[in-house]
Amino acid sequence: MEQASLFENESMPLANRVRPNTLAEFVGQEHLLGEGKILRQLILADQVPSMIFWGPPGVGKTTLAKIIASTTKANFIIFSAVTSGIKEIKEVMEQAEKNRLNGLKTILFVDEIHRFNKAQQDAFLPYVEKGSIILIGATTENPSFEINSALLSRCKVFVLQALTEDNIVSILKQAIKDKKGFGNITVKIDDKFLKSIAVYANGDARTSLNMLEMVLLNSPKENETIVVNESIIKQCLNQKTLRYDKNGEEHYNLISALHKSMRNSDPQAAIYWLTRMLVGGEDPLYIARRLIRFASEDIGLADPNALTLAVSCYQACHFIGMPECSVNLTEVVTYFAVAPKSNSLYVAYEKAKKDALERIDEGVPLHLRNAPTKLMSDLNYGKGYIYAHDTKEKLTTMQCLPDSLKNQVYYIPNSDGKEIRFKERLEKIDKWKKEHSKEK
Repeated sequence: MEQASLFENESMPLANRVRPNTLAEFVGQEHLLGEGKILRQLILADQVPSMIFWGPPGVGKTTLAKIIASTTKANFIIFSAVTSGIKEIKEVMEQAEKNRLNGLKTILFVDEIHRFNKAQQDAFLPYVEKGSIILIGATTENPSFEINSALLSRCKVFVLQALTEDNIVSILKQAIKDKKGFGNITVKIDDKFLKSIAVYANGDARTSLNMLEMVLLNSPKENETIVVNESIIKQCLNQKTLRYDKNGEEHYNLISALHKSMRNSDPQAAIYWLTRMLVGGEDPLYIARRLIRFASEDIGLADPNALTLAVSCYQACHFIGMPECSVNLTEVVTYFAVAPKSNSLYVAYEKAKKDALERIDEGVPLHLRNAPTKLMSDLNYGKGYIYAHDTKEKLTTMQCLPDSLKNQVYYIPNSDGKEIRFKERLEKIDKWKKEHSKEK
């Protein structure tokens, strides 16, 4: 059998040829499309509202839109945010308004809606409000950040999840049997190889089908049967594609996971999330900067050496770069995960900031002001100031806060790590000041 006979259209990728046309053929997103689930019911009842499909690439956003197109009685228009401008939007909207006046619904599917700027998105708003169109947008970016709030408030957001390994394996088996795929030829491929492709695809059906096509077209034939062997799999699947966007939400999700794993004293998880970021192409200096912040925010005086280590790590990353600096980052991440924790400094600053923002700005007490000129001295600048180093205990009872904050406490050390020393020292200072205060 000639290879060309495998295809209905040789130029069309396998992912397009075997794209599901009905909900029965669709694989994945059971939380939305399972029996009795809301999105399934809306589609079957032809009652779809304006909505946003949000999820990673290759999970079925466009496919769902096309299934809606095949089941709805509305006029269905596909719009690309990459190639369309405001002029094209208005032309389509005007036609949709005419359809509405004639009793016809228009569903407008906008792929990659996050690529539209604010003005382009605003052009949809009046037509969505009037019901001229039912808008279905697809995006890989967080709608909260990428879609105008006015437009977003009028759309139902459905979150599509990355496909599971079982989902991907099911899709691959379906493509092998489908006559629009490889159903016209016998294929011999072990389930373990299908699972390897599923792992490589990382939840992306399109990637898995593209890889399956590459594997099958490069595998040897034995008696008109395509036989996939381990050598072909290893050659084609030389590296897993990571789902990571350095400028998108996943970037923030992963750094959040790293921070929280270290804060939770879990070195295993911290190392894993660090590795995910680095192999995904994250700038090591970005991670090093976040470690500097973590050193003071989450460890603080429980281990004052943490800040020094973080700064040293940043310098190491700057000097040698990737991949060598990966071990420097791993060292510090592990140290921070097992180090004693204290957020006393963070709490102290936030409490002081609240007072600084919400209270009347009192002037600096006169005794704390310098008096470099005679006029300032005549105005009592510096009067009553006591130089602590001139005292035996290197302490004074002098008030340094404004009167309205006289007894305010910001820094409250805990008893973890080395911070217990600061706690003990502060308790001694407070005790001495109370004993020597004129107000006791």
